[in-house]
Amino acid sequence: MKKLVIYLMSGRETPELAAAAVRGGADLVELGFPFSDPLADGPVIRRAAERALSEGMRTRACLECLSQTRELVGDLPLVPMTYSALLEAYGWERFAVDARAAGATSVIVADLPAGERPELRRIQLVAPTSTDERLRLAAAATDGWLYLVTLTGTTGARSDLSPELAEIVRRARAVTGLPLYAGFGIATPDQARAAAELADGIVVGSRAVEVAALGPKALQAYVRSLRDAIDSVVP
Repeated sequence: MKKLVIYLMSGRETPELAAAAVRGGADLVELGFPFSDPLADGPVIRRAAERALSEGMRTRACLECLSQTRELVGDLPLVPMTYSALLEAYGWERFAVDARAAGATSVIVADLPAGERPELRRIQLVAPTSTDERLRLAAAATDGWLYLVTLTGTTGARSDLSPELAEIVRRARAVTGLPLYAGFGIATPDQARAAAELADGIVVGSRAVEVAALGPKALQAYVRSLRDAIDSVVP
């Protein structure tokens, strides 16, 4: 079965939203830790990060959010997505220990290249611009699955699925047998279905954050529409 990953920004309402996403059919929830200079994120997630920071969502508060989310979603995988500067300030080893204690299954550090901080087991990201050598390095080091950035640029909904996805999937499959999850620019059920025909899972962020602002019921219905779309893909 194709996997569905939903990204949510950490905040006071996030545990309930994550539970709604799970009811809608999410297989994994990615919890964004807000950062003042999120280079990989587009305007929707930037604004969500600004709101979270204004609410006092610093790393410790985000870890508490993670713990509360874990209580609501049982054994479902939960993955914080953060940035190097936050971990530098908090302490790399301290973060690894505290995140696991709070219920993290793994972690994504958006701006930490493969090969750096190898002691931090994490999900690696690769992009269409990644060299074959970088693909091999990331695949060898990644934690369970490889995150394929489907386009060159920041996160955010697009009108069409990136034409670069098929090629990055082909190149990644040439160097690893691990599951490949595609993210960035996937927003609609049709885009989700098309991406799932190529990859083993999809990640939806910006549109999920937009819908989450409408409340748990709206998010659950949206996630269900994505779930139904990717479940229609013939294995």
